[in-house]
Amino acid sequence: MSKDEYGVLLYYKFAFITDLNSLFSFYHSNCNSLGLLGRVRLSPNGVNVTVGGLLSALEKHIEAVKSNSLFQGTDFKLASSHHPLNDKVAVECGFTSLSIRVVKELVTFSSYPLLNPPEVSNAGRHLSAAEFHSVLQSARQLMKNGSPTDDKQLVLLDARNLYETRIGKFHAPSVETLDPGIRQYSDLPSWIDDNSELLRGKHVLMYCTGGIRCEMASAYIRSKGAGFENVFQLYGGIQRYLEQFPDGGFFRGKNFVFDHRISVGSSDTSIMGVCLICGSSYDNYSSRCRCTHCRILVLVCDSCQIKSDAYVCELCQKHRMDFGSIPSVEDGELATVLDKNDLKTVCSDSKISSQLPSRNGKSCTEAKNSCAPPSGQHAPPPENCKRKYAWLVASDFGGKVEADWKIANQPFDPLQYQGQTDGFDVSLAYLKKMFSEQGPFDGILGFSQGAAMAALLCAQGDKLKGEIDLRFVILCSGFALPLADFGQKPINCPSLHIFGSDPGKDRQITSHTSRYLASRFEDGCSVIIEHEFGHIIPTRSPYMDNIKDFLRRFL
Repeated sequence: MSKDEYGVLLYYKFAFITDLNSLFSFYHSNCNSLGLLGRVRLSPNGVNVTVGGLLSALEKHIEAVKSNSLFQGTDFKLASSHHPLNDKVAVECGFTSLSIRVVKELVTFSSYPLLNPPEVSNAGRHLSAAEFHSVLQSARQLMKNGSPTDDKQLVLLDARNLYETRIGKFHAPSVETLDPGIRQYSDLPSWIDDNSELLRGKHVLMYCTGGIRCEMASAYIRSKGAGFENVFQLYGGIQRYLEQFPDGGFFRGKNFVFDHRISVGSSDTSIMGVCLICGSSYDNYSSRCRCTHCRILVLVCDSCQIKSDAYVCELCQKHRMDFGSIPSVEDGELATVLDKNDLKTVCSDSKISSQLPSRNGKSCTEAKNSCAPPSGQHAPPPENCKRKYAWLVASDFGGKVEADWKIANQPFDPLQYQGQTDGFDVSLAYLKKMFSEQGPFDGILGFSQGAAMAALLCAQGDKLKGEIDLRFVILCSGFALPLADFGQKPINCPSLHIFGSDPGKDRQITSHTSRYLASRFEDGCSVIIEHEFGHIIPTRSPYMDNIKDFLRRFL
């Protein structure tokens, strides 16, 4: 590797850090002086770093870090790569700027508070790439020799997300591989709880991209006690394994990485992934196609991208929860499937007034509704309807304000709120006036469309500096609007996201939509509280206690 080449450096270290301010200052000074870009996460329990720059600069950074005894024994994973382009991939991966943040957790292991959070000191035993390979090799040999015992007690557990495993994973013919099929890492504890019997009494071999996710996950499995003691993890993750076995060894396909490289393969060029639409071999995530509902990355080949830009991931297809409108491609056309039950329960916001201040000088985010009522029932009488307000309106809204309800002249579209993107300038002017006259405010709470509006304010933080300054934001049943601000760099603002869990009853905004909004905030920036209710803000314990804990950080 030439020192003038560009490279990527990944490392993490779990350790008790007493002086976060000094460590923050070190990273700020060192990374800026060396021209390094990427993500640095600091917490009282350690550091997690992914940065890019010239290889010579990265080597100088490693030497500087090694001079601190705190990092003794740290595995620095350095690899050469192409220089990141200033495109959506580099922006989305955070490689067009340097982001250094102090966070509560290095990786968010759970979206909800765990009764017994794992201690990383109880993590599974580390296996080097050679040891990991040897175990799999031995299992295969035992199978060839007809041994009926040891190989049956061994299972491989992939700790990564679904979209990662779709382009590459370990495959040992004689060893069962468990792929949780999760959307995000914070879903893993629930999968472990629900499938613990698959792990009990087994020798569990875990692996992930670079190792950090296995630290917490293996500790969580071991915390379950008797029958869960034998947990092992691949030290240095898939990256170290592929360095040791450049032909791929037992790993098939490509290793998904969270930087501008997107994925890293071995000398084996076989493609494991398939196009979501047509099923042809495909493993390129550079187009960043995402599920229309939950927003996870999906594989869509170039030909199918031309036919449609609306996709439904395999998880959403499998569960088909309360989505209502499920787009799919059939014969090149976009088909829409609507659950008849949705017509009986949900109102649409197809007639909405412009944003106006409500009584008592407070803002209101209610919306005028047209409704498809249950069969045999009538719309509510006009005397029961009141003028309502909205932060954002549909692009075809003509400004007409009505007081009476009426039967909608078209089927209910459960995703109609995504098309309400006009009126932001009017609403923003109103909020600026409120902040000027009644501020300053420490934070803002938004519900449903109000949460989408509040998230937009956070996304425009730099532009609004001095006019609307927020220390935190609370977003309840929120969603990200299809606007340019949500497609740029991750949002840098402490946030609390409150929404119904997957089995919840929120038929207005799905949990996947709210979870995607949380993902648009920088790593470690967002705290998530999921509840089992509907389109509400829960007010009972333990939810209120969790909300109070979040707010105490700003006292």
